[in-house]
Order: sequence, then C-alpha cells, then structure tokens
Amino acid sequence: MPSSDILATLHTFSMALSFILGCLVGSFCNVCASRWPAGESVVSPRSRCPKCRNAIAWYDNIPLISWLILGAKCRHCGKSISWQYPLVEALTGLLFMLVFLRFGYVAATPVYMALCAALVIVTFQDLADWTIPNEITFPGIPIGLALALVGMVYPDSMLRVTDPINAVIGMALGGGFLYALDRVTVLLLKKPGMGFGDAKLLAMLGAFFGWKGFLLILMLGAITGSIVGGLMIAYFRFRGEKEESPAPEADEATDDESGEEAAGSDDEITLEGHYLPFGPYLALGGLLYMFFGPELIDWWLGLTSAPINGGMTLM
Repeated sequence: MPSSDILATLHTFSMALSFILGCLVGSFCNVCASRWPAGESVVSPRSRCPKCRNAIAWYDNIPLISWLILGAKCRHCGKSISWQYPLVEALTGLLFMLVFLRFGYVAATPVYMALCAALVIVTFQDLADWTIPNEITFPGIPIGLALALVGMVYPDSMLRVTDPINAVIGMALGGGFLYALDRVTVLLLKKPGMGFGDAKLLAMLGAFFGWKGFLLILMLGAITGSIVGGLMIAYFRFRGEKEESPAPEADEATDDESGEEAAGSDDEITLEGHYLPFGPYLALGGLLYMFFGPELIDWWLGLTSAPINGGMTLM
C-alpha cells in the first residue's frame, strides 16, 4: 500500500477517534454542568436519572447511541431525557474532531481539545444556572500561563501564545476589564453587572490567547451577545412579558410592600429582565480565536487599513 494511502487511512481513523473521544468527554461534561452548581461530586454517585434517581446502567449510558435506542426516555420511569445530553456529547465530539483537523499531530491538539470541553461546560452551566464554574477558571488561568512557557520552548507546538508576558497581559486585561465594568455598572446603574464569573473566564481566555486574543474574543462576544440580546428583548416585548398588570382596587391602599417587590423584580437576573448570560458568547469568541485567530486578525487589519477615496485609510 502506498504511503499516501496509509497516511490517509491514519488521518481518517484519527478523525473518527477524535469524535468518539469527544463524545465520551461530552458525557462527562454533562455531569459537570449539572452537578457543580449543586455542589455535588462528579465522581460519585454514578450517573442516574435526574427524575427517578435510579442508577443508569453502562449500556444505557453510551454517548448518543443509548439516547437514540431508548427513544429519549428513561428505561426505569419512562420519562423523557433532555435533548441537552446528546447535544453536549455531539457538540464536544464535533469540536474534538475539528481541533484535530485544524492542528493535527502536535502538542496543541490535546490542549485545545481540553479547552473545548471546558468551554462546553461553561456554556451549558451558564445557560442553565447563570454561573461559571470556578472548577474551570481557577485552574485554567495558571494552566494558560504555563502553556505560554511551553509555546516559547517548543515553537512547533502550534500553541497560539508563545510569549509568557503576552499571556500575563492578556490575563490582566481580560479579568481587569470586565471586573471594572461590573463595578461601574453596580455603582452607576444600581443593578447587577457582568458578574465576576465572566471576568475570571475572560482572564483565563486572555492567559490562553494573549492580549490580541482578549481584544478579539471580547469583540466577538459583545457582537454576538448584542445580536441575541436584541432579538430576545424584541421577543419579550412582543409577547408582553414585561407588561405590568393593574393592581386590584381593593389593595391599592395596603399593597405598598408588594408594590416594592414588583418594582424590584426588574433587578432580578432573568432573561425577562433583559439580562443575558455572557459566558456562552465569550466561549464562542474563544473557540473562534482558537481556530481562526491569526486569520481573523489579518482580515481585521486588512479591513481597517483599506484605502478610502483613493488615499485615506481607516488606520
């Protein structure tokens, strides 16, 4: 068999193996995203149905396949199993395969596979619980800084950052910017701001991708978050979710306390209150930079330096 055919077969096998590995890791991501907010261990007890609490047998816990075979229902209680489980497994598998396709057989591949899994957990936990796990960001920040040293020593690793100072600046800017924005929001608007979890997440991404990565990730996250947020505000306004119903006449003189509660409900962290979890959009920005960082920067620099009216440029 020609060497080219052997390499092609090996490449196809590695792609399939990456997807399978990602699905297996995605199953663990589901466990983390559901148990960490409740303060539960991700090691024990074994996987169980969230509704009837019966343990799930290994043959009912095969990523993607078991969900399809069972018809999206628990074998014990017959109640539906959330679509989130196969979605997270398939998404993580796809991301692992794309990382292999993008980076190949280099040190950056397992690193960025692990980062993809971490960002999947961040996304689904933030969407469900409005929290970003410290179990990801606290170890992720020093790991990102350490990887900059690895990239400096081994330039062929294909890690995005090969300068530890760049990583430190990215971490400081990432955490400091969102933390300062959160404090300003709280002081001036008297409402909950971005949240310290978002600051820690952006600090971690800054450590992994440096100050240029921080800027691009923040821009991408803000753009996508603004688009989705604008659509959701329009949706809730259309549905009339924020309209206040008139108070009963009999309670007008005695309902001051409940009136204060209703007025304060605008400050609750809810989608209806025009709040949006920012973690998923930072995670999306991080993934885009991981896959296409240099290309995106070159495109942006080319766009901003394009000539206008024959001589002027945007930069």
